[in-house]
Amino acid sequence: MLDIKLIRDHEDNVRQGLASRGASMEFLDAVVADDALRRKLVTEVETLKSQRNTVSKEIGLLKSKGQDTVATQKAMRELGDLIAQKDIEVRDLEGRLKENLLRIPNLPHSSLPVGTDASANVVVRTHGEPRKFAFQPKGHVEVGEHLGIFDFARGAKMTGSGFPLLLGMGSRLQRALIQFMLDMHTTRHGYTEMLPPFVVNTASMIGTGQLPKMAEDMYHATDDLWLIPTAEVPVTNYYRDDIIDKPLPVYLTAYTPCFRREAGAAGKETRGIIRVHQFDKVEMVKFVEPSTSYAELELLVANAEAVLQALNLPYRVLSLCTGDISFAAAKCYDIELWAPGQNGWLEVSSCSNFEAFQARRANIRYRRADGKLDFVHTLNGSGVALARLVVAILENGQEADGSVTLPEAIVPYMGGVRKIERAGL
Repeated sequence: MLDIKLIRDHEDNVRQGLASRGASMEFLDAVVADDALRRKLVTEVETLKSQRNTVSKEIGLLKSKGQDTVATQKAMRELGDLIAQKDIEVRDLEGRLKENLLRIPNLPHSSLPVGTDASANVVVRTHGEPRKFAFQPKGHVEVGEHLGIFDFARGAKMTGSGFPLLLGMGSRLQRALIQFMLDMHTTRHGYTEMLPPFVVNTASMIGTGQLPKMAEDMYHATDDLWLIPTAEVPVTNYYRDDIIDKPLPVYLTAYTPCFRREAGAAGKETRGIIRVHQFDKVEMVKFVEPSTSYAELELLVANAEAVLQALNLPYRVLSLCTGDISFAAAKCYDIELWAPGQNGWLEVSSCSNFEAFQARRANIRYRRADGKLDFVHTLNGSGVALARLVVAILENGQEADGSVTLPEAIVPYMGGVRKIERAGL
């Protein structure tokens, strides 16, 4: 959530920032109007209350002198009713003001490339060279079905499309990758592991910015609970309405399943496990001092890259443009893996700095060196997401006989298995 004082004092800059990301000015216009009206009403109420206090003292003096105060007291009762009514108007305005503030996206950082969509994203760096095949590489669906590690038909029968079913070495690979990533982030990168709830309440979803903007993309359960779209939500809300009582930065990591309806994804490729409604992910979340947050963002990206480097997978890092960053982000890098069967790149990580946007919504604060309270900066990044990581491993590691050679780093987590082969072969 943007600071109302920032909007009040630097409205033109806020408008320019929102315009650069293609955001509507509807809610900003409402906030500016309501803020002005609220301040006017507050001034009126304070004036009326001051007047009431002055007259109340006068009534006391008049009574002490035996003078009639009936008419004055009646006028004060009417004044009290007017004050009560204006207090209600102020509270209503404050509620509306907050609702509209929650619908305004974050301002993009000045270092972002300016553009309206993904075509303006900038490749920052690439790592590794795509493998040259002596045969025509297949897509992960054909590879996985040949190996017997997918059963999309039965997954759809159990739940519906977009809920994949992995079997045998497929599920073992998924489990091994999760453990591998958690071990890397905790032992090498200094994160504390957390196993959070997989459902959260509405306040948590508002805190990280999923609500109210993206409600149609989320799975709403009963009793004011939502299936989490990412571990970012419960992990960030660990400190909601808190003053962090330990030195910053704080690094947390968690594995969770993730659930997304992706209501706006109609017409996109849904075959296989590239675009699904349920997927696994290891998430990294940081709570940092504002002065260090952009250095921490670069380190966060490096932590995600380390996973892919260890797995010897070719990837590239993109700086997202103003029109492609998420609602809550001030700056975001995407990391994409090369998938030869798709002949294209697949996003497996988004690393974002939200500055104080989430912390202000969730009321997450820390005590500065001068003793004053301030909002932390929050960051999060996938470290990294499955099942697209599995797609890249299957497609990059496939052999002419249909087997898949696994990255050496994952072999210890697979019980020494170096190759996935078709059952019975």
